[in-house]
Amino acid sequence: MFRTHTCGELRISNTDQKVTLSGWVQRSRRMGGMTFIDLRDRYGVTQLVFNEENNKELCDRSNKLGREFVIQITGSVSERSSKNDKIPTGDIEILVEELNILNTSATPPFTIEEKTDGGDDIRMKYRYLDLRRPNVRKNLELRHKMTMEVRRYLDNLGFLEVETPVLIGSTPEGARDFVVPSRMNPGEFYALPQSPQIFKQLLMVSGFDRYFQIVKCFRDEDLRADRQPEFTQIDCEMSFVEQEDVITAFEGMAKHLFKTIRNVELEGDFQRITWHEAMRLYGSDKPDTRFEMQFVELMDILKGHGFGVFDEAEYVGGICAKGAATYTRKQLDQLTDYVKRPQIGAKGMVYARVSDDGSVKSSVDKFYSQEVLQEMKVAFNAEPGDLILILSGDNTMKTRKQLCELRLKVAEELGLKDKNKFSCLWVVDFPLFEWDEENKRFAAVHHPFTSPKLEDLQYIDSDPGRVRANAYDMVINGVEVGGGSIRIHDGKLQNKMFEVLGFTPEKAQEQFGFLMNAFQYGAPPHGGIAYGLDRWVSLFAGLDSIRDCIAFPKNNSGRDVMIDAPATLDASQLDELHLSITTPTEE
Repeated sequence: MFRTHTCGELRISNTDQKVTLSGWVQRSRRMGGMTFIDLRDRYGVTQLVFNEENNKELCDRSNKLGREFVIQITGSVSERSSKNDKIPTGDIEILVEELNILNTSATPPFTIEEKTDGGDDIRMKYRYLDLRRPNVRKNLELRHKMTMEVRRYLDNLGFLEVETPVLIGSTPEGARDFVVPSRMNPGEFYALPQSPQIFKQLLMVSGFDRYFQIVKCFRDEDLRADRQPEFTQIDCEMSFVEQEDVITAFEGMAKHLFKTIRNVELEGDFQRITWHEAMRLYGSDKPDTRFEMQFVELMDILKGHGFGVFDEAEYVGGICAKGAATYTRKQLDQLTDYVKRPQIGAKGMVYARVSDDGSVKSSVDKFYSQEVLQEMKVAFNAEPGDLILILSGDNTMKTRKQLCELRLKVAEELGLKDKNKFSCLWVVDFPLFEWDEENKRFAAVHHPFTSPKLEDLQYIDSDPGRVRANAYDMVINGVEVGGGSIRIHDGKLQNKMFEVLGFTPEKAQEQFGFLMNAFQYGAPPHGGIAYGLDRWVSLFAGLDSIRDCIAFPKNNSGRDVMIDAPATLDASQLDELHLSITTPTEE
């Protein structure tokens, strides 16, 4: 056999036992007549000892082993004289008696260690080597453990895991589809699913009652830290449920994952906040509530005093950073430059410090009396040592989003984003529609199958923007980890939804006729949710990017630099698919 034990298994209780290990050479050290080698496999590292006095030939062979050579050894377990308390096997070492080189290795382009000398690009190119690093491997082990716990939890609630198709038809709503040409149907294309939405609704019509799937989804959209062109969803649907039933089941799953994976006990119900309140208080539908700094609107206090920037603004609002009055002028200038960046777009920032004596000193003092500034201080419930930061603008929603970016930046600078602290909440009562200025029509905020709040149906013709959705998102530490809704199960209401979204009856029938036909045969009330597995894993691992918890991710350009994909097709493949390629012209 290649091994009797793994490299992370042996302990002091195994002393004097004869063992066989296999793995990769992590590092080699020669000290006098002895050579020490760290042997690594998936389970850990064990120190090997080659003694020249015992076997010079064997010791000479060990000195020729390079990094990442694959070897097999046999020897006796011995207690280490110089123990290493940083690894589980640090109390023992193996006195090697036999050495078998299973494979040689070229010198790796970077060190296979937790603190590697390889940059992102080189590690992505040699991802199979990067995956040997313990910290990367642990992320994938965490991912495995989470999927097992998800399956266990949902199975106990009676959910069935059902696979849905990967080659489907293109959908007109949401992000861009990845499309796949059909060789057997010239000129026609499949799309890769952005989610299994329609199929899981059809499973409810089929009477399956409770469905889940840990499923690959695909969206051809611009990338960022929490997005990849292909990602994994924990996709779920339930029949005969209302919003409260779905929230209860999947808040329970979140608590189960926190307990079993992180050993964190979350007490009580998760906080709930409406979409409108989230935007008013945080400028975001996924607010980070690990820290305070809620927005305070200041129009009634600060407008009408001769400061034109505020007087002419539609919105004036700010945040109070506790204990941050010590910010220097240089730091404040840097914050001002930050919010003026094109990505954020603010025109400037006003600040005010609360002095030890309770007085307020502002960057626009000449326009405001101390009485007005004291009124502002009371609005923030500010205390001596606090710093007030204010933005204004001619568009309320846009300015709130700018203030959100400022809030997150200040929280980061003050060290308030503790990765070991978890603040969980539900955002509910989203708008059902949003106005698409480019196409001059309403679009679905989530998707066209989301049910409106029944009490708002009266506005669906006269004022669609006023209609709230029966939708809910789970947000943890400012990250949307999942979202869902109660679905429309009535054909007439679904047709009305398509009408408001600008579909002609013919177009709706062409795109979704199979779903509408299914609704004729007794569709039950149903709803569901989809969790982002990649986001959950990165949250629990304390990562800044989901890329680090995916085995073979794409880079920020959507490329797999390891296999050099996407790539061109040769002419014969294009001919088979009845495709021709045109080169984009530069403007």
